[in-house]
Amino acid sequence: MTDIRGTIWRPAVSTWFKFPQHKVVFRNKNFEMFARVAVDQSLFAPTGLFVFLSSMSIMEGTSPSDKLEKSYTTALLRNWMVWPFVQLVNFRFVPLEQRVIVVNTILLGWNCYLSYINNLGASSSNPSV
Repeated sequence: MTDIRGTIWRPAVSTWFKFPQHKVVFRNKNFEMFARVAVDQSLFAPTGLFVFLSSMSIMEGTSPSDKLEKSYTTALLRNWMVWPFVQLVNFRFVPLEQRVIVVNTILLGWNCYLSYINNLGASSSNPSV
């Protein structure tokens, strides 16, 4: 899993952060910051959660559609309770080349939560757990 995250996640996030930096530009810097967070949370966050939950279910040998039905909405709503605030600080104060470091730091706890969410779906379908 570490190799997959290093090979796929790191370049994807690095490339993603360049997108709002260069494409979401306004004169009003506060509006720009909120617009970047809105773009991040409406495009990247839902896609990332979809990929995570789907790929976990495939690796576990379970149905991606069942996993998404059970876990996706909860995970996305919880995502929106944490990540907009992280990204506001990230987009406002952190230079582009260091944003992935900030995200990776918060991801330590977030990945624990996603693992918990992922296992909730597994335990509800498996009565012996």
